[in-house]
Parts: sequence; structure tokens; C-alpha cells
Amino acid sequence: MTSASERRPIVFGVDALEPEPMALAWAADEADRRGLPLRLLHAVPPVIHELRGYEEDRYHKTVRERGDAALDEAGKLVRTRHPDLELATVLADDNPTQVLCRESAHAELVVLGSRRMNRLEELLSAFSVTVPVSAQAHCPVVVVREPEHITQDPPYVVVGVDGSESSAAAVDVAFDLAARRGAALRAVWVWQSQLIAHFDEEGAVRTLRRLLAETTAGRSMSFPDLDLTHEVIHGHPVEELAKASEHALAVVVGRRGGGGFTGMRLGSVPHGLLHRAHCPVVTVPRLPS
Repeated sequence: MTSASERRPIVFGVDALEPEPMALAWAADEADRRGLPLRLLHAVPPVIHELRGYEEDRYHKTVRERGDAALDEAGKLVRTRHPDLELATVLADDNPTQVLCRESAHAELVVLGSRRMNRLEELLSAFSVTVPVSAQAHCPVVVVREPEHITQDPPYVVVGVDGSESSAAAVDVAFDLAARRGAALRAVWVWQSQLIAHFDEEGAVRTLRRLLAETTAGRSMSFPDLDLTHEVIHGHPVEELAKASEHALAVVVGRRGGGGFTGMRLGSVPHGLLHRAHCPVVTVPRLPS
């Protein structure tokens, strides 16, 4: 039997400047739920070019000490919450985005908090990692900007479906996430009228319902006890999925952006949900063929 130490860990990015205890708790709970190790990671970025000699050494030492302290504090919080959880802490010298993306190649999930930056702040900040990591990671990335909503009966997970390969991967992740929590799953396809303006609307909606059912059909057989609903909604995908997330445990979407800027590589819908969703956002890359 494979030991937990040989399995893919859950990686949590520790922020030394703005600690995220809610996100850390999410990561620790998920590692415990899955029986996986939790890997706490803090990356120390390269020193700025203006620093030289002694100032450079002193700055780097100070930043590393701050990172060590943040890792130590995060580890204590995890131990208090899950004393028996397999835990590792890593202090790395490199750009945080690059470190987290490298780690993602061997991780089950990467979990991050959010500094709640707007889009301009994201673009100008050297410390924003949620968008670039969500856009480039090799595994699903969970951004815990808002809490899980556990008071609903039954609790539910939302997954956005649009017929793409990445949304099919998101469906797989959403089924697993919901099943592990004993939650229902809402599969939502949001359509915009301008995209099908030349077709019969009723016929188009019937087609989308059929495609939505086909997308989830195989997974339903693997999770026969899971309460699954299909919803075809007219509106803007970000707005409608954000509404659906208001009382959800999580909203899961596929990453389907192309080249260019990081936000474009992420895709407009997951990028928008990182700012608008009312629960944790799970961004899923397309599965390798």
C-alpha cells in the first residue's frame, strides 16, 4: 500500500505579510479529509536590484526570518486543528509564483488566500500570486477569499459547465469535492443571448440541457448517491455563477484561457470569479491527453 508520504500533497502558500487563517484552515481540513500530507510553502523573492552588498544581505536575512516565523505560526495553527496531520514546511528562495507552479506539478491541490486586490492592483503588484498561479498551475488551485457556506441543507457545490475540455475536468473535480463533503452538486451552464441570437431560443436551451446532462452522465454513475441538479441559466457567466456561489461550499470552473497576459491565460470567467464569488473558487486546468 502507498504511504501518505508518497502521495501528492496539498500545498498551501503561506503569506508572511498578510496571513490567511481561513485559507490555511481550509487546506488543513482538506488534507485531513483526503488523508494527504499538507505542505506549507513560503517563497522569498529575489532582492531588488537597488540593494547592494551589506544592505542586500541584511534585507534578505530579514525577509527569510519573517518567512520562517510565518511558517512556524502556520504550523502551530495546523497542529492545533489537526494534531496527527502529516505536515512539512518549506522556505524557498525564488519568485513565489514560480515556486508554487513548480510545486503544483507534484501536488493534489494548491491552496491560496487572497489579498482582495482589484485588477489594477493585481497588475501592478509584485506580490500577487492568485491569478498567475491559478493560470499556470499543473493541478487545481483553490483560492479561499470567502468562507464555505455550511449552513445550507443540504450543502452544495457549484460547477460551471460550457462544453470545453477544461470544464469537463472541472466536473470531475466538482463531483469528487461534493462527494467527500456529502454535499449536493449544482451543474450550471450559463448562456448569453447574443451567442445564439440567430437560433430558436427554446431549441437552443433544450440542446444545452442535453449537453449538460451528457457532460455529467458518466460521473453520475460513479457517484450514485450524489444529489445532482442541472441548470441552464441566461445571463453573464461571471455574474450568474457568482450568484450561484452565494450559499455554496465552493464554485468550480475550468481554466480555458490562451496565451498572452496571465489573466488571459486564466480565462475571463475564473478571473472574474476570483473577485466576485462568495465562496472558495476552484480553478481546474485541462487534463493532459
